[in-house]
Amino acid sequence: MDGFRKTLKATALAVAPIVAVVLILSFTAVPVGLPLIINFLIGSVLIVLGLSVFLIGVNLSIMPLGSYTGEALSKTKRLWVLVLAGIILGFFVSLAEPGLIVLANQVDLVTMGRLPAMNLLIYVSVGFAVVLSIGLRRIFSKIPFYLVILPIYLVIGAASLLISPEFLALAFDASGATTGIMAVPFILALGVGVSSRKKDSIGSEEDSFGLVAMASAGAIIGVIVLQLVLGTAEYDSGLPIETAVTDSIFQSFIRVIPKTLYEGLVTLLPLPVVFLLLRLTVLKLSRNRTRKMIMGFIYSFFGLVIFFLGVNGGFMDVGTVLGYNLALKGNDALTIAVGFLIGLITIAAEPAVYVQTNQIESVTSGHIKRKTVLVPLCAGVGCAVMLAVIRILVPAVQLWHYLLPGYIVALGLTFFTPKLFVGIAFDAGGGATGPMTGTFILSFTQGIAASREGANLLLDGFGMIALVALFPIITLQILGLIYKIKTRKRNEKSLKR
Repeated sequence: MDGFRKTLKATALAVAPIVAVVLILSFTAVPVGLPLIINFLIGSVLIVLGLSVFLIGVNLSIMPLGSYTGEALSKTKRLWVLVLAGIILGFFVSLAEPGLIVLANQVDLVTMGRLPAMNLLIYVSVGFAVVLSIGLRRIFSKIPFYLVILPIYLVIGAASLLISPEFLALAFDASGATTGIMAVPFILALGVGVSSRKKDSIGSEEDSFGLVAMASAGAIIGVIVLQLVLGTAEYDSGLPIETAVTDSIFQSFIRVIPKTLYEGLVTLLPLPVVFLLLRLTVLKLSRNRTRKMIMGFIYSFFGLVIFFLGVNGGFMDVGTVLGYNLALKGNDALTIAVGFLIGLITIAAEPAVYVQTNQIESVTSGHIKRKTVLVPLCAGVGCAVMLAVIRILVPAVQLWHYLLPGYIVALGLTFFTPKLFVGIAFDAGGGATGPMTGTFILSFTQGIAASREGANLLLDGFGMIALVALFPIITLQILGLIYKIKTRKRNEKSLKR
């Protein structure tokens, strides 16, 4: 019970700044209507409750599953077992990721069903799973992270020339969305479990990071393959702003209950099934531990359902209307400033970031403090959302204008940044794009795009998550360089003494 209260308090404190900003804007510069505000407040309460229950379930089931599986795989000498386990577990963990489900549903909505959510979910999850298995192979074979991530992104860069701008934005958005509150804890635990058997503690520390980044790169490849399979096609785009405004109190929640129950069941059910199969084969757990993990999966299901009910019932609607009405005022400077502010405060609300920053402090034995990582993360994400808003407001600015130089800088820094920070930075890029980013900020930027006459929502409304995933990679590697310089100066002073 104490653990739940602590999680509930942390989640409430994380969501509170977003609620405060929305209330201030809605009662001053951008009125959105009382029914929508009430639905938003109800949705916020459901999100806090749902995330808290979900995170308790993740701690009882998903994280232990990743850790136990990683330890069991580290004992095997059969490479095919490691690869197969990575593919199976990666696929189902990605499929159940709340942020990815939200993104897929938004794509389905914007394309008016011509690009179904399940198609996107399956292709992204397959790509995620395959590259995750390569990441496990890297740890197993003690290959440095940067020697694997560089070729992967070079392949992605070359393949990006073959797809449309719409799918380019979608590919990089999917990369960020797939590494959220479900995938990040699981992958971190899996990576730590596999690398924990190393006798070299420094090597084990470095190898425990980077797996999230590799898996998220697989999501990009999955969308590229989806585009190549579908071929070039025109997608009609639209966003039902009127529905969000006219829905009465509680009506918006009632209409999404059947879909929410279905999504929660379909996406989460495979994980306990996989766990039970592993329990009968490679995992040797007591009955008490097994019972706790099963209860954890049950908590995860109900938490996920409550979370989706809040997201789809009122939370995302107000983000869409707020962005739409704000952009219609014609004050671009205010719209850009609000985008920066929302990005700045939202990153602190991401549960995956909370997990990651604590994991970093733990793995580095306190040498890298949580706040040291969080401050540059917040600044970087604020800038990322601001640039995403500018891209929507200024048609001449395209997504690749940001991504190409951004990834050149990010990949170039890998040669100079301490290897531990390289893995941390790329992991943070994936963890920064969780349920808060994938719900409220996504709907906010899509609302801005919908206000622009002749805008293509599939092109202009997506791409924000891609930028949010990119900036932490750069900012944290710069932090690593600063840490390296300070450590060198400290050692030099010690030698002089």
